[in-house]
Amino acid sequence: MKRVDEKRRKRLKRKVHIRKRISGTPERLRMSVFKSNKHMYVQVVDDTTGKTIATASNVETENRELRNTVENGTKIGELIGKRLKDLKVKEVVFDRNGYLYHGIVKSIADGARKTGIKF
Repeated sequence: MKRVDEKRRKRLKRKVHIRKRISGTPERLRMSVFKSNKHMYVQVVDDTTGKTIATASNVETENRELRNTVENGTKIGELIGKRLKDLKVKEVVFDRNGYLYHGIVKSIADGARKTGIKF
């Protein structure tokens, strides 16, 4: 249990360090990634108003069959990119939320880039 608590503490420390520098504005919204052992979530937030603009996750009814894999992370990234395109959003700031930029987090970013979203 001590090892898990230490991992969580280190991630939260990285998260605070990152969030000091980035925030979502109406021109460039913040795209935040969260992953658990079973699910992955992506939300696009305007930090000036505190509103969530768009979300995508594998908890949604049409995405329930998607598991936490790199291939499915790309699909979730493409889904959030498509939703942002429908809202006419072209640029976002990527918030990896303290996670290392590899694996699922990287595949979500690559999936969103495939749809034309710029980071």
